[in-house]
Amino acid sequence: MRRGCAAALLAAVLLSGCGGPSADLFLVERSGSIPGARLTMLVGDGGTVTCNRGDQKAITSDQLIDAREIARDLNGAKDETGPADRDLTLPPGPGAIMRYDIRSEDGSVAFSDTSRGQPPVFYRVAKYTRDLAKGVCGLAR
Repeated sequence: MRRGCAAALLAAVLLSGCGGPSADLFLVERSGSIPGARLTMLVGDGGTVTCNRGDQKAITSDQLIDAREIARDLNGAKDETGPADRDLTLPPGPGAIMRYDIRSEDGSVAFSDTSRGQPPVFYRVAKYTRDLAKGVCGLAR
């Protein structure tokens, strides 16, 4: 009897964590002056990406780890602030082609490909967005 109760309790605990939607890591809205620049990309902590409000697609474990690192760098660590905490917006520099507006759990950031003073995470999120858009979502850019 005791073993049966313990097994039932363990099953209830395990099942209580399943079935709910995973949290979103960040939302990227990209625009620009070239064909195919417009993109809305939602990256979920459950290992999925949605491009332009289409179907969810699975991403690899490495891509999920990269997304979590990007989210952590945007949001900052527990004892420091990140660009999203400060709602950092950088104006476009000369000759800008792409614009990125990113929302995360802690705030938002906005920048262009030619914005001055970009923290390293901005370059990483721009590359990550392009890689997922092309590789996972099958888009041109």
